[in-house]
This record gives sequence, C-alpha cells and structure tokens, in this order.
Amino acid sequence: MSKQPFAGRTVVVTGGGTGIGRGTALEFARLGAESVIVTGRRKDRLAEVEALSPAVVAVAADVTTASGAEAVADAVRARGGAVHVLVHNAGVFRFSPLDALDADVAREVWDTNVLGPLLLTRQLLPLFAGPDTGIVLVSSRGGHNPGAGSSVYAASKAAVHSFTRSWAAELASRGIRVNAVAPGFVRTEAYAANGLGPEEVEGLFAGVAQSIPLGRVGKVEDIVPWITHLADPSSSLVTGQIITLDGGLDVSGS
Repeated sequence: MSKQPFAGRTVVVTGGGTGIGRGTALEFARLGAESVIVTGRRKDRLAEVEALSPAVVAVAADVTTASGAEAVADAVRARGGAVHVLVHNAGVFRFSPLDALDADVAREVWDTNVLGPLLLTRQLLPLFAGPDTGIVLVSSRGGHNPGAGSSVYAASKAAVHSFTRSWAAELASRGIRVNAVAPGFVRTEAYAANGLGPEEVEGLFAGVAQSIPLGRVGKVEDIVPWITHLADPSSSLVTGQIITLDGGLDVSGS
C-alpha cells in the first residue's frame, strides 16, 4: 500500500470542522491528497482546520440546499474540476421521544442526515474522475440497531445505509465505489450539542462501556482509518459495505 495513496487527488469532507470530519480531513491531507475541501456551517471551526494543513480548503456552505451544494461544486472546479473521494460526514443527533417530538427538530435531522448527502452527491456526480473513485458515508449503528427515543435519527441513518447499498449498485459501472462506516458511541461534540454537561457525558460513557465487549466507547482515531481505508484505491474490490465500529456492542445483544 502506498504511503501517499491520495497523491494528486481531491477529497471533499462534509462536516469537516469538528470531530470525525476534522480528523478525516487532516488524515487525507497527511496521506497526500492535493486538495481536501471541508464543508460546514461554522466558519470559525472550518478556518481552524484549514490553518492546520496547506491542502485543506474551507468552504462554508449548507449542503442541505441547492446553493450550498453548488458552492462545493464550484470549489472543486476551482481546483482542477475532479472529485476522487467524497466523505459524507455531516450529521446531527437529536434525542426525540415520540410523545415529545418536535417537527422542526425532525426536519433538521432529516435534512442534515438524508437530504444533504443526496443533494451533494447529485451535484458532484458529474465531477467524479471515473474509475478508482469513491464515496464513504458516515452512518451509525443506530441505522440497523435503533434505540428508544431516537426514532428520527435512527430512521435517517437507516436511509444512509440504504444509500450505501443502492448507490453502490447504481454507480459501479462508473467505477465509483460506495461504502459506509457505522460507529457506535464515539467521543465527539455531539453529546454536548444535545445539552449534556461534561459530567453527564462521562457518566453516559461509563455506563455504556459496561455493555461493550471491548470495554470502552470509541475515539475519533478509531473511526478515521476505516474511512480512509475504504476510500483507498487498494480497496478497489470493496463496495456496498457498511462497517460497524462499536467495540462489539452489536454482538452483545444490547
């Protein structure tokens, strides 16, 4: 395997300002990508990532809108006009018990997790550089093993699972591979974004870890290598796969 497998390639990473997206963007840059276009809504966080590597290009855009998706396509055209890897990482989780469901929250989750990947993929599809290119979606264990109080989120990630398999079949003739990772509990800012304080987050993780066969929740560093590996040209026979990264929680029956 080449130490610079993405040399000369352009990568797009949505939700690239924090967490898994940030780590993924920087790893693609380390692995030789010529341009890593990171998108998101928070200009300050995108700028922080851009400052860490000359390969990273920040594009503040809401890809749940046609204009936002077009802005990303414009950034690609400005840097050679070809996409080699697209990573759909942007996503939101909102706790949503059915009897307290808020329609605006449901739309936010659905637009971010489902409509965004759909619109951006459609917009960038003509720019894919042919064989040995790929799409990696960041889904969730919840897409196939939903929990109570998260029906909208779980349904959105089930849709991402479906995108993965459907697009893999549809795009194979173009040489575009489509795969996904499905993390379980991972240490990111998502929990604070749902109003949990640091002690509450640690309490949640400590409780969950007791049900995980490997004994701990995930870190960003556990997820990023799988994303880059699935995008690597050396994985040229792999498509339509959803890799669960949860420390064995699925097999524990929890």
